[in-house]
Amino acid sequence: MQGKKQFSEKLFTHFQLSDRVPADNFYRRLKEVLNLQWLYKATKKYYGTEGQQSIDPIVFMKLMLIGYLENLGSDRRIINTVSRRLDMLFFIGYDIDEPLPWHSTLSRTRQLYGEELFKQLFKDVLKQCIDKGMVAGRRQVMDSVAVKANASMDSLIEKEILNDTVVYTDELKNEEERSDEQEDETKESKTVSATRYKAVELHHQWKAKAYKDMPRGKSLKGDERSRPKFVSNHTHYSTTDSDARVSVKPGKPRQLNYLAQVSVDTAHHVITQIQTDHADKRDSQCLPSLVNNTINNLKQEGLQIEEVYADAGYSSGEALKALEENNITGYIPNFGQYKPTREGFTYDKEHDRYVCSEGKYLPFKKLITTSLGYKMKVYRSSSKDCGKCQLRSVCIGKSDFKKIDDSIDKPYYDRMHARWQTVKREKIRQLRSSTVEPVLGTLVNFLAMRRVNTRGIKQAAKCLLMSAIAYNLKKLLKWESRKIKVAVMAKMKEAENVVQNFVFTFLSALRFHPSL
Repeated sequence: MQGKKQFSEKLFTHFQLSDRVPADNFYRRLKEVLNLQWLYKATKKYYGTEGQQSIDPIVFMKLMLIGYLENLGSDRRIINTVSRRLDMLFFIGYDIDEPLPWHSTLSRTRQLYGEELFKQLFKDVLKQCIDKGMVAGRRQVMDSVAVKANASMDSLIEKEILNDTVVYTDELKNEEERSDEQEDETKESKTVSATRYKAVELHHQWKAKAYKDMPRGKSLKGDERSRPKFVSNHTHYSTTDSDARVSVKPGKPRQLNYLAQVSVDTAHHVITQIQTDHADKRDSQCLPSLVNNTINNLKQEGLQIEEVYADAGYSSGEALKALEENNITGYIPNFGQYKPTREGFTYDKEHDRYVCSEGKYLPFKKLITTSLGYKMKVYRSSSKDCGKCQLRSVCIGKSDFKKIDDSIDKPYYDRMHARWQTVKREKIRQLRSSTVEPVLGTLVNFLAMRRVNTRGIKQAAKCLLMSAIAYNLKKLLKWESRKIKVAVMAKMKEAENVVQNFVFTFLSALRFHPSL
């Protein structure tokens, strides 16, 4: 007989939320693993003793975690999603008939809490991963990814142009007294010296001529017929988010970004450090602080870094020096302009000079600074030595002397080059890419790190920390479930062996004692 369901809503019913959430549910298991009681003491300084009660700090942090675990890009979506999920309500400690916090409460509370609170949560989760044996600490792979800022390119305006005398006076005042560092940084991001502005304009004029016959893109004003306006972080800033910087990668459009620097352990791909920098900084500039912060995170748990792997973007004298000062062996390919040797010349380390194939000397003359800020050592021969040389035409051409420029950090590059000759490069490259690139892809595509929904570098840092925390928590719970499966399989194997031994013993007894 065909059945037909009749529904009549009950006025009173017995319902317990914990009965509706399975034991193997992700958020139920996460609730058992995550202990956030320390938040009450840590956040007490942010509140007074009177007035309306705030959102529970633990509830706020759990709602933030849900946003990143579920790849939700806004606070409003977090509240809407939690209101429809029984397991999430159980995770944050709310009944189905309790009203959830207003979405704007999340953004205000995030602004209220300091960055150190989010860092402490990251370290607590990292400690749990270390205690479970998921982090070896010996090898770290470091890389970066651009994170879109919560600002449009249409918000860019030109900086105020200051006379060089005004800039010089401000620098003197800043050296004498720095009463408000944040105010100084804000002023610096909105002004530019006349000399710098002129240099950038000349570069843009060159680009306009060079790109004249290339396909036109979309201009800042949306006019398809006009060529896109050339902008620079030196001459423009965003009125929406002054900390965001214009950056671009090959094949991708220009946009306002932040730079996420990530360190990943090679043992089980756990994130050991994540930090936020301005998008106009080079990776090599960020490496020293990234290494130091990673060392501090691991040192608290008794782990020590021995090797660091990174791509050529992290190659610089400052970066290699930081690694050697911390007794860390680095595997970073030298950047393209590096030359280990000079054809036809031999370097005399004892006298700090070059010797040509004809036996003439090129002694060290002076230090110079290039337009890009690199410090170089200049080695130059005497015009008397080169005047009658038979190799003059192929060596110096119409010049009167031979000049060789070397970076003052060349010894660091030389040691790195020698190290690369003793290892299998392809194996290291595969280890680096297979460790950090899947992590960055997961953060960007599945853990809400493609774009921050806040403004300001300090707020962006909180978003990136929460994304890394969500990643490590997923790894931790997966590790726990895998250990349980391994233990169950071991027990089953043990029971199977016991049964097999019993059957073998019984059959042997029947063979020798047929009367049984």
